Amino acid sequence: MFRIVTIVIGLICGGVLSQFPEFAQQYEQRLGGAVDELTRMVAEFDASATRAGMDRETALAEYDKTGQTFFADRGTDMRNVISRQERLSDHLASLQDQSPLTRVANFASYFDAGIAGRALEAFRPAIPVTIEGLIYAGAGFLIGLGLSFGGRAGMRRLRRRRAEPATSGQMRSR
Repeated sequence: MFRIVTIVIGLICGGVLSQFPEFAQQYEQRLGGAVDELTRMVAEFDASATRAGMDRETALAEYDKTGQTFFADRGTDMRNVISRQERLSDHLASLQDQSPLTRVANFASYFDAGIAGRALEAFRPAIPVTIEGLIYAGAGFLIGLGLSFGGRAGMRRLRRRRAEPATSGQMRSR
């Protein structure tokens, strides 16, 4: 029975981990789309500033000079857009510099929770037919086997510990 459970756990872990390359691809596509849209917004802002004879920083400072909350808030919003565009552009470059097999280890360095959440909502599992997908599936299977054997060994130790006090107490009473 243990062998069947072990194989099932290995297959489940293999199946789950084999989906990482597909998720990473969908995440990268969403990240690229976000970067493209933010870059367009920043370019439009910069073009408007240039037509008015200003650079970006001068144009942003103009929002604060009006003394009106609406314009000050719009300036803050635009600063946030620019900051997000720069951060996500860096994340995309980092992601694209990773090899398919190192993406999982470095995922946190280019992770954006909002984009990842939307990618996960739209995620559809795929059969891993690429070398990368098969490697992840194999690694997941081995992790599952390890978890299964580790769990079994832990249960055995726990049973032995519970049995030892009863056995030692019986020996002492004789």
